[in-house]
Amino acid sequence: MSDCIFCRIVNGELPAEKLYEDEHVIAFRDINPVAAFHALVIPRKHIATLNDFTAEENALAGHLLRATANLAREQGLADEGYRVVINCNEYGGQVVYHVHAHVLGGQRLTGAHGLGGGQ
Repeated sequence: MSDCIFCRIVNGELPAEKLYEDEHVIAFRDINPVAAFHALVIPRKHIATLNDFTAEENALAGHLLRATANLAREQGLADEGYRVVINCNEYGGQVVYHVHAHVLGGQRLTGAHGLGGGQ
């Protein structure tokens, strides 16, 4: 999808500080972090919301979560803890309609911690 900012990152049209990538997902630092560590993990394939994963994409959804946990481990967050957030649609605070997992850590997290459109 050419107007999707995350698709443009996937296609190399926009820069991102990539932390991990494989044939199915990419992880990169959030440009507006709300925690000491804040990254996004996205599928390369454009899927607008969490609701839009199909049964055929179960493996991709699982891979996205595994990549998220691996990223947290690689960044040294696993032992003290971290938060994974997937906002879905307007009331859920989703701003970019390309499904993505926020990985937050590196500090004690409280409340919604700045995530979501309404805060």
